Amino acid sequence: MNGFCDLTGKTAIVTGANTGIGQAIAVGLAGAGANIAGVGRSDMSQTAEMIGEKADFLAINADLATLDPIGRIVDQTLEWGGGIDILVNNAGIIRRADAIDFSEADWDAVMDVNLKSLFFLTQAVARHMLPRGSGKIVNIASLLSFQGGIRIPSYTASKSGLAGLTRLLACEWAGKGINVNAVAPGYVATNNTKALRDDPARNTAIVDRIPAGHWGQPKDISGAVVFLCSAAADYIHGAVLPVDGGWLAR
Repeated sequence: MNGFCDLTGKTAIVTGANTGIGQAIAVGLAGAGANIAGVGRSDMSQTAEMIGEKADFLAINADLATLDPIGRIVDQTLEWGGGIDILVNNAGIIRRADAIDFSEADWDAVMDVNLKSLFFLTQAVARHMLPRGSGKIVNIASLLSFQGGIRIPSYTASKSGLAGLTRLLACEWAGKGINVNAVAPGYVATNNTKALRDDPARNTAIVDRIPAGHWGQPKDISGAVVFLCSAAADYIHGAVLPVDGGWLAR
């Protein structure tokens, strides 16, 4: 592959690579030439099969509900790939309940995965990128980084916080050769949105508001991530790029 979006020889960590958006991102980066260290809580044989001969693939089984696996993720990737050029922070969870009834346990579970573990994994990876003076970090934000939503208070708080964290890290690291940006998916057909798609009234209301007229697919997100991980995005820092079928434009 030639051109600005060529990632041949790069090593990328993708969290939540076992399914959905993370899986599509891993496959997309591999298609651009990057070798993939996929991090997931469950079996990643399907992701490995989809990548096939496009690139090398390392499966790292880890649950980012705690900080415990962070050192192991970094060490295994370095031993396997010799370096870390790209980090895509995609792993995330969601809990749904009315704000008045929302529990502390559900608040903590979401914030731990979506923000706390994300930050400390990013910190651990950046400790290897900074001495080299290069690296690409892409966080997977959300429309809830811009809007309030309903019945997902901790998810909204985590994704709003992630947008701010993306900008902060860009401010600190842009002058040191590291690009930190985010992609904000719109309504994408994944396990996290199954409850919405299974609710006829909510599904209809959502589709009617999307100018593109349909839910996104996980592969729709991968192109934006590949772009932000490539030389084509070398002067982009601290951006939160919506990939939403026009939702925010309406």
